[in-house]
Amino acid sequence: MARNVFIAGGTGYIGRHLIPVLLQRGHVVRAMVRKGSESKLPPLCIPVPGDPLLKETFAESILPSDTFIQMVGVPHPGPAKARQFRAIDLVSGRASINAAAEAGVQHFVYISVAQPAPVMKEYVKVRAECEELLRERKLNATILRPWYVVGEGHRWPLIARPVYRLCERIPSMRDTALRLGLVTIEQMISAIVRTVEDPCHGIRTIEVPQIRTMHA
Repeated sequence: MARNVFIAGGTGYIGRHLIPVLLQRGHVVRAMVRKGSESKLPPLCIPVPGDPLLKETFAESILPSDTFIQMVGVPHPGPAKARQFRAIDLVSGRASINAAAEAGVQHFVYISVAQPAPVMKEYVKVRAECEELLRERKLNATILRPWYVVGEGHRWPLIARPVYRLCERIPSMRDTALRLGLVTIEQMISAIVRTVEDPCHGIRTIEVPQIRTMHA
């Protein structure tokens, strides 16, 4: 069944890979963009003017979409960007969730982060706050929790693969190593597409091990 998808954050790292796949699979894709950035979207993707930090700029444009994907976030997150996480990731997350709830969106897809985690605590905290808001607003929502998505321009964590493999073999460290494991951009896109095409009722949380095995 073809979905009508509204995307916030479609010109970012994951969005640039996701939108062409959704279009190829026959879905209608509408992506929020700031004025002047329409050319960053692929052909056939419908641009929707708006500011992801200001709900009133896009709330009335969500319908007729039945699916909302929230991917707005600070690029290349790191511990030094704590203030940006609260100013951008949290504010945009709240705006999208509240707008989607008020519009009666059938399914909300939120790109969160693996948790708990011993590092990036402010980043994790912000994503957890958005997850809690999804529950408060009683949206049907899929929460995907990758740790690091490996792809073009995002390959440096590959040097840690031997450490991951070792930790996965140690019983006391296995769960943490799997939860905070790496996923490829191809795995991430497949997981998102699968959730779009198989919406849930209530809250569904998808962790790294599941992301690795989901294929659209």
